[in-house]
Amino acid sequence: MRRIYLDNGATTWPKPAGVLDAVDQFLRIGGATAGRGIYQQAIDTATAIDKARAGIAQLIGAADAHRIIFTAGGTDSLNLALHGLLRGGDHVVTSVAEHNSVLRPLRAIEDALGIQVSRIGCDASGRIDEEEVCQAIGQKTRLVVLSHASNVTGVIQPTDRIGDLAREHDAFFLIDAAQTAGQLPINVESLQADLLAAPGHKGLLGPLGSGILYVGPRAEEQLIPMRQGGTGSESESDRQPEALPERMEAGNLNVPGIVGLAAGVEYLLEKDVSAIRTHHLALRELLCSGLEKMQNITLYGPMSQECVGVVSFSISGYAPQEVAAMLDSAYGIQVRAGYHCAADIHDTIGSRETGGTVRISLGPFNDEVQIAQVLKAVGQIATEAPI
Repeated sequence: MRRIYLDNGATTWPKPAGVLDAVDQFLRIGGATAGRGIYQQAIDTATAIDKARAGIAQLIGAADAHRIIFTAGGTDSLNLALHGLLRGGDHVVTSVAEHNSVLRPLRAIEDALGIQVSRIGCDASGRIDEEEVCQAIGQKTRLVVLSHASNVTGVIQPTDRIGDLAREHDAFFLIDAAQTAGQLPINVESLQADLLAAPGHKGLLGPLGSGILYVGPRAEEQLIPMRQGGTGSESESDRQPEALPERMEAGNLNVPGIVGLAAGVEYLLEKDVSAIRTHHLALRELLCSGLEKMQNITLYGPMSQECVGVVSFSISGYAPQEVAAMLDSAYGIQVRAGYHCAADIHDTIGSRETGGTVRISLGPFNDEVQIAQVLKAVGQIATEAPI
């Protein structure tokens, strides 16, 4: 049975051939530590890291490539931003639509430092209202942190306008771009993003264990590193001001992951993210229009194009996990089921009592034939649903 992979919102698969080749070649031929090695292999490794920064900066519209920090993933990037930026007594504005990678660190910092967190609501599609964000911002607000798009419903949040609001109130703005980097054209300058976090293994098409954090000029001096050691001056006596990457990337970097991530970004730049978005929207429209015609199906999220390639639904009479298990075992279709690490949003969109949703998340290598097979399989399950 040929399998159909539709869990790209968790990890994009398959990877472009260039990603596999880049990782393989680095481990076979390169494999050095960049550091301060003066031999060619170390120099080549440092050059590869710089090249990766440049490609990512180009992709997200960052003017300075050295504002790209490499991390172990999206969660790592968000933790670095949140723990590194917030201080005791600060106020943070976020939403109930956020992933646990935002909500759990905030909860820990709330308990440890006594910060205050305002969690604004969302509508039935998962979309937040920028006016509620504006009303929540106060004199002590240091940070506004929001997802660029919901990982449950796919709705794109009005981050462009919220960035302006945060800047007007002298608050920092952190965007969780886990579901949009590589899927949606991004420009950190026009978004007024002070920080932007993204995993390498989702829309950026890189390996697991890779991620990035963009750090803008306003946030640079305020961000405290989570780790120290392994970078900077060789002795304390000749200590010089460190560049941002040296200050934030203590220890050895995951260079195989970085060169694989760079190859994924190169693929995106060559194919054009706008074209990939058009492809995702066409498949999403095909999928949603087919599901809407079926009995016993509930769709969650927007039916408009203000979304990324994520579709959530449930089938009456079945728990989402049951549907996902049947799709996998009987049809070879791999999807995600449950709350998708963002449980709070399900109270608003109406899927808490069903145990969450079945989530289909599209990747660049999915096609119309696969969507037709998915619709056929879901239709058969829905027709036989034990209501």
